Amino acid sequence: MKKHTSSHHPQKTTHPKKHPPTKKPTPSPFPQAMDPVFGQPQPSPDPSSFKTPHPSDSGLYKKVNNSLVQPIPAARGGAAEPVLTLEEVYGSAGAAKVSAVQQAGQIVFHSVGDTGSVIGPKSETLVADKMVSDFSESSAADVPSFFFHLGDVVYSFGEAKYYYDQFYAPYREYQGPIVAIPGNHDGLVYTGDAAPSLDAFLRNFCADAPTHTSDAGGLLRTSMIAPGVYFTFDAPFVRILGVYSNVLEDPGVISSEGGTRPLSDVQLNFLEAALTRCKTENYTGAVIIAVHHPPYTGGVTHGGSPRMSQDIDTAAQSAGFWPHAIFSGHAHNYQRYTRTVNNMQIPYLVCGSGGHALARMRTGANGNTLRTPYPIDNTLTLESYDDMNYGYLRVVVNAQTMRVEYHPAYDSSTVKTPDDQVTINLAARTIS
Repeated sequence: MKKHTSSHHPQKTTHPKKHPPTKKPTPSPFPQAMDPVFGQPQPSPDPSSFKTPHPSDSGLYKKVNNSLVQPIPAARGGAAEPVLTLEEVYGSAGAAKVSAVQQAGQIVFHSVGDTGSVIGPKSETLVADKMVSDFSESSAADVPSFFFHLGDVVYSFGEAKYYYDQFYAPYREYQGPIVAIPGNHDGLVYTGDAAPSLDAFLRNFCADAPTHTSDAGGLLRTSMIAPGVYFTFDAPFVRILGVYSNVLEDPGVISSEGGTRPLSDVQLNFLEAALTRCKTENYTGAVIIAVHHPPYTGGVTHGGSPRMSQDIDTAAQSAGFWPHAIFSGHAHNYQRYTRTVNNMQIPYLVCGSGGHALARMRTGANGNTLRTPYPIDNTLTLESYDDMNYGYLRVVVNAQTMRVEYHPAYDSSTVKTPDDQVTINLAARTIS
């Protein structure tokens, strides 16, 4: 007998469709800022080689116009005296930082230039490691609050591709802000260069807000927020007036020099405005002018910049207020001069020994090494120098004095005694 078959088909059991679990986005390791980040949270071994090989630049140097200065980029905000404060560079921690410095009664900071090396990281890392050791102090008052870089951050043309090796990696453990003026190599360009003058420098040191740039690679340090390549850096006890001395090997140029250079006089106006403000406010702190090219130098590689020095003098005379010291780099060694102006003793310090190709000093009669103090004329004396070692300046300023110390890097983190130092009495304008 034939079985009865039903036309009714049993329904299939359905199950809800399974969706893969929602994947949470991986948080970026880089700050989306806007609070700054300085050193890495954990120490790491020093690099033994560059990530990006640096071939010889000899061919590119042949494409450089050695007599052509570059335009001075306009400062953000358009003020005659662009100002950056210590509080600003520390972001949300700035007010507390300034208060701590004021309560300590002194500020400590570093300064050096010519840090970029094209050979390898060893020399600049030697200096950076010694500077980092200054953060390990028994007293918090002795810990540096910032590093003011005197230019030539990256050689030979300030290229973005070398920023990681020549800047970010060496200072990866530096636990403080790094403020900078550009040197000639940071703005130097050659015929056919695809990047505008100062392109990478402006991105990494003059950003609108602290951000992680691609030039930093995998490191966390954020960009600095200086308003331009010339500005006043205002911190408790000290003001640093930084200017850009352009791209020539020699001399440094900060103005039109009476119409003989195709530049504006915006930096002269800035210096006069900043020094005039010191005068009108009866400012009692230390005032430093920082410029990459030295007004005076006895090195064999570079000469001085007498016309630039005259511009600085003109601004000071017009304002009726002279700086307590002049800091510069460019000559790849350490030199200290005393200049007497209107019965004021002003130290001129050259510290271009941050890691790039040390240069020797000139010799005296019969090829003899200069013995200091070495009088140059009745207003200028070479007091001390070191042309054999890399090193940096450690500066300590309080309400009465500014002490500038020179520390060579070779003596390691276990030695805290400077090889040279000068102390300026801020009110009396005398040195000891």
